[in-house]
Amino acid sequence: MENQSFISDILILEGLKVTPHSSSTAFILLLLVYIFIMVSNLGLVILIFSSRSLHQPMYLLFCNMSINDVFGATIIIPHVLRDLLLSDSERYIHYISCVTQAFCVHLHASASHTVLMIMAFDRYVAICNPLRYSTIMTNRMVVNLSVAAWGTALVLVAILLGLSIRLSRCRSFVSNLFCDNASVFKLSCESVLINQVYGLGYTVVLLGSSLGSVTLTYLKIAVVCLSSKNKVLNSKALHTCATHLTVYVILLVSAFIIVILHRFPQLSDHRKVASVLGHVALPALNAVIYGLQIKQVRQRITAVFHRNKVALKEGN
Repeated sequence: MENQSFISDILILEGLKVTPHSSSTAFILLLLVYIFIMVSNLGLVILIFSSRSLHQPMYLLFCNMSINDVFGATIIIPHVLRDLLLSDSERYIHYISCVTQAFCVHLHASASHTVLMIMAFDRYVAICNPLRYSTIMTNRMVVNLSVAAWGTALVLVAILLGLSIRLSRCRSFVSNLFCDNASVFKLSCESVLINQVYGLGYTVVLLGSSLGSVTLTYLKIAVVCLSSKNKVLNSKALHTCATHLTVYVILLVSAFIIVILHRFPQLSDHRKVASVLGHVALPALNAVIYGLQIKQVRQRITAVFHRNKVALKEGN
């Protein structure tokens, strides 16, 4: 009985179908991207918290995104890097670790949407109610919005995984590079209708509320900009909103691609690649887009590098 219990708690993960040469190349590229994600996102968070001039709601809310990107990349990339070095027979994971990983994967994905929703609200208040911005977007409001974004994602994902772990298991093969909710409930031979219904509802509510709120917010911003004759205000509004919308569109397209590919088992290899890219490309792009496009952040980064350069010259 102990041996059977042990075997049932060990799951085999499916790997990417790559040649040994391609595996080495993928490992190096993925490692470099992971280092960039960690350094750039953590660097931005440290820069924002250490610079008094950047203690503004927009940047403090952006820290949620950077932290979430580091969280999401750390869940997946080290795991994939390890598997690239292992043979098929060595790619295994304990059931508890699989459930934990699935929970974190969906928490990261959900928080990506909820954080962008509160950032859209911040832009709406800044552009549509500029005179009341400082009274609405207080430090307390920033904290409340951040807690709401993470709390909502946490509750949705807890229910999602809770419905999956209640099922008994009869399989031990995970047809994915890493564990997600679908991987967990597909281990069961019981009816998963409830899981599929809630999973569909979860996806519709998350993407629907995200798309609906962001669309409504930017339509109102567009109306304000069109009715305003202040060219400076319009230019600033378009610049900050374009940055946010770029990140949102990339996230939305990535999410839709993965959801669609889940419906086609014959495209499992494409889905695996898309899933990894979603956890690699988005965190890297977010850091680049916000780090280089936001003037204040760019100026602070330039100032830091300039001080370091001067210090090195004085040291020599």
